[in-house]
Amino acid sequence: MKTSLTRSTQNAQLEALVRALIVQLGEDPEREGLQRTPDRVARMYRELTAGYTTDPVQLVNDAIFDIEYDEMVIVKDIDFFSLCEHHLLPFYGKAHVAYLPKGRIIGLSKIPRIVDMFARRLQVQERMTVEIADFLDNLLHPLGVAVVVEAVHLCAIMRGVQKPNVKMVTSAMRGAFQQNSRTRTEFLSLIQAELT
Repeated sequence: MKTSLTRSTQNAQLEALVRALIVQLGEDPEREGLQRTPDRVARMYRELTAGYTTDPVQLVNDAIFDIEYDEMVIVKDIDFFSLCEHHLLPFYGKAHVAYLPKGRIIGLSKIPRIVDMFARRLQVQERMTVEIADFLDNLLHPLGVAVVVEAVHLCAIMRGVQKPNVKMVTSAMRGAFQQNSRTRTEFLSLIQAELT
């Protein structure tokens, strides 16, 4: 969502909303421990939702290289933190991303940055998984892309069902990973130790 408001105006509006929330929860926003909370929370949400303002072109920054390599490339154990769009509570975990190059590769550091770009938004895990896969598929036009995300959702731990050991695993397979069971099995076996 694009807006013409300046960053300082947006922060002031967020601070006012947080101050009103504190009052609605039955607290005094002028109490010593809460006086700076609206500012801190506004800055925190700007940081946790920085994916909305990340420029994908600048993020990739010409880090795509023409190289003849056609074996699987996997970047696993990518830590991420996101916010559930239903309750604004965190969910966090690891992403495992693979692709089969077709004459083009991407710099290693870019894949975790792509994960962060989509994680740092109000999200559901299913959509985030698909967005990562589709972005890499459209960017590289590889033979295939695979993404597996494993996460713990505080909305299922702190509230609702209150199950502390629940983890959610989602996947998105494109190209050869979707069409070829041997390719998919190879990828899953290489990350399997991480999914326990």
